[in-house]
Amino acid sequence: MENFEHALENKEKLRDATLVFLVRRSQEKISEICLAMKKRGFGVNRWNGVGGKVEKDENIGDAAERETQEEIGVAIKQANKCAELSFYFPHNPAWDQKVHVYFCEVWDGEPSESEEMKPQWFSAQELPLGQMWPDDEFWIPEVLSGKLVKAFFIFGEGDVIQKKEVKIVENLD
Repeated sequence: MENFEHALENKEKLRDATLVFLVRRSQEKISEICLAMKKRGFGVNRWNGVGGKVEKDENIGDAAERETQEEIGVAIKQANKCAELSFYFPHNPAWDQKVHVYFCEVWDGEPSESEEMKPQWFSAQELPLGQMWPDDEFWIPEVLSGKLVKAFFIFGEGDVIQKKEVKIVENLD
């Protein structure tokens, strides 16, 4: 499969990006998740976590903190990595990226709207999957249940998933 070969050839060339979800627990389980409506740019009109590209002289954790502050006005105090997702777009390789996903349970401030994102709390059992990226349905339920995930997705034009692999792992090293 041509697209799968493209993904394997470009595995080491992926740029790093971050994705952070604020979460609240009830009775030891994640009960709510803060999603944000993307108002412009890549992923516009979709609910997602907050995050973005890692800058040149920045580590992944610092990028997660910066992006969360810029996009919803919240300062991360404690975040735990819950997934590592590799995305390939053979029709536009500039979009290829390795996304480091974090759940944040301790933060300062209240999520607030910015020029780029409009945050809203959702029940963990009632996510607006039809208005999210198509890959989300395959990995978000797993991480919400406490599992760690490594996955890759190859997207065709029109955001159609052409190939996917989602693995539950013991650690994210």
